[in-house]
Amino acid sequence: MPVRHFNQIELAARWNISPRTLERWRWAGEGPQFIKLGGRVVYRLEDVEAFEAEQIRQATPNVPRAMA
Repeated sequence: MPVRHFNQIELAARWNISPRTLERWRWAGEGPQFIKLGGRVVYRLEDVEAFEAEQIRQATPNVPRAMA
């Protein structure tokens, strides 16, 4: 079974987000696990799917709004 990898552009397109968001998440230690080979960053399909599964929510928690 071949392992599927996404580069930053492909993953950003999958999630309809900016590639810069993925860069920021990597810097902050957030987002899915990734592999860095030299200067190339790739995301394994299994890590992407695991991260997606972790994001499933039943409801949004009650968070007090900041007063404007």
